[in-house]
Amino acid sequence: MEVTMSSAEVLEEIKRLNSNGSNMSKKFVKKANPILMRSALHYFPDWESAIERSISS
Repeated sequence: MEVTMSSAEVLEEIKRLNSNGSNMSKKFVKKANPILMRSALHYFPDWESAIERSISS
């Protein structure tokens, strides 16, 4: 499994999607942006942790 995004890029993309009012469900993001999901799960234990980290950073 190749990861093409850095952890900072993952957090920035999650912030951008969240601020745009995008659907942030794991199922939706996995289908709409599989690279983001794969990268997020590489750096964080789960999708919710990645979202929480993006909010707190």
